[in-house]
Amino acid sequence: MKALLYKQIRLVAHPMTFVFAFFGVMFLIPGYFYSVIFFYSTLGLFFMFLNAREQRDNDFSSLLPIKKADIVSSGIVFCIIIELLTVLFSIPFALLSNMINKNGNVGGIDANLSIYGVAFILYGFFNLIFFTSYYKNGYKVGTAFLKANIPIFFIVALDFMLPTVLGVKWLDGEYNFYQLVLLTAGFVFFVFATFLSLIKSKKLFLRVDL
Repeated sequence: MKALLYKQIRLVAHPMTFVFAFFGVMFLIPGYFYSVIFFYSTLGLFFMFLNAREQRDNDFSSLLPIKKADIVSSGIVFCIIIELLTVLFSIPFALLSNMINKNGNVGGIDANLSIYGVAFILYGFFNLIFFTSYYKNGYKVGTAFLKANIPIFFIVALDFMLPTVLGVKWLDGEYNFYQLVLLTAGFVFFVFATFLSLIKSKKLFLRVDL
């Protein structure tokens, strides 16, 4: 697995995959939809899989002395690393955002525990839909990304509507118990959806004739 992850970094990962992972700095933008920050990292993953397709990485990997399922595992594990890196890198900027923007975020959920719960839900849906769609054939990257963007569109819309239009006040402001519940639920969903995606993607990819 270590060697395959190294291959992902050196041969497959697009430069924008890493650039978008550091978009947590956008927490400093006032009146911004902060959930979009995490969408950008999924866009970076799309570029990576698009690059892999153009390089025929699946064909190359299938010639290596490894299990076919390991191709799927390395791809998904690398994506999980990028997603978690995006979250971790953004935390200092979220804290700084609260210090700078004293009136909160008028464009959506504040930079607090709630937005990270939303981020994990977004990643969970992306992983579940994108990977199972992509590994069904191993080359339709655009179709898989468009399918994964359907729930992401609604998540970003709710990021704006819930606190500003519908007045769900507990999503904003400083730490509270309900934000912690959302964060925990979001992380649990992320783990469950990603694990389910990994299992299902392996089964689907084993049927693909490369």
